[in-house]
Amino acid sequence: MNVTSVEEFYKETSELVPENISKEIGHFNVFDVGELIARHGDKPIMPYNRRAYYKISLIAGHNRAEYADKVIEIERNGLLYASPKVPYHWLPYDRDQGGFFCIFTDEFLAQTKSGVVPDDLPIFKAGGYPIFQISEEQHMEIAAVFKKMMKEMSSDYVYKYDLLRNYVLELIHYGQKLQPATALYPKHTASARVSSLFIELLERQFPVESPHQKLRLRTAKDYAGTLSVHVNHLNKILKEHTGKTTTALISSRIIQEAKILLKQTDWSVSEIAYCLGFEEVAHFSNFFRKEASLSPLAFRS
Repeated sequence: MNVTSVEEFYKETSELVPENISKEIGHFNVFDVGELIARHGDKPIMPYNRRAYYKISLIAGHNRAEYADKVIEIERNGLLYASPKVPYHWLPYDRDQGGFFCIFTDEFLAQTKSGVVPDDLPIFKAGGYPIFQISEEQHMEIAAVFKKMMKEMSSDYVYKYDLLRNYVLELIHYGQKLQPATALYPKHTASARVSSLFIELLERQFPVESPHQKLRLRTAKDYAGTLSVHVNHLNKILKEHTGKTTTALISSRIIQEAKILLKQTDWSVSEIAYCLGFEEVAHFSNFFRKEASLSPLAFRS
């Protein structure tokens, strides 16, 4: 699957590419959803793909958000956070849509005094809570921030990008406050750290972007060795913290990536099997059938 760059985003939406897109400050822009739909009609605003930028969306309307192999229905008001790690698709059910969204690169936030790294923030971490159903009151509060962004974008204030970074951080913290406390303040124990490191190691191997890319860590033993713990100890820790075994967590992430590759690339089943760590296509087919109750080809079709 190709990764959509910021430049390609503008081609997808038929928007003019800003003159300052290549500046070292990183990129930021904000959009009114209603205006986009009015200008471009039924042209897809957010086709399913991985993207090389972050996105925060305030959704007003009946929509469906697709994250990897997960589908989330949004009845009316929603708040969505997206990172380059996970492919997603926003699908409006009708033309009665409103709201706003902004896009930005990690370089943009890195310009803050504290040098914010988006991937270090809970809202963008793997396994976080990226989509929220919100009330009308919350919608109005968030819309006010987006309106400030749009006003500032058209101003000639010398420090407007510093102000825009503050608005982005305000939106990020708004979403993080909506997350369950357990997602923001995990217990700082040795076992919690091992569990967190395992999840990070697992997610670092994805997305798979080339049929020549192969998973470096494939088994519970591989992960235990990298973390310098006994495989039984790792399994016990993960069972306590996630309710799942090491093998189950690995298998779940691999099957998720397999589904994405089967649906979104034209790679052969043997190429997908290879990059996901299966030496034999038959082993991959048996694994996929067991996890998805379908053969890889049946799922693709």
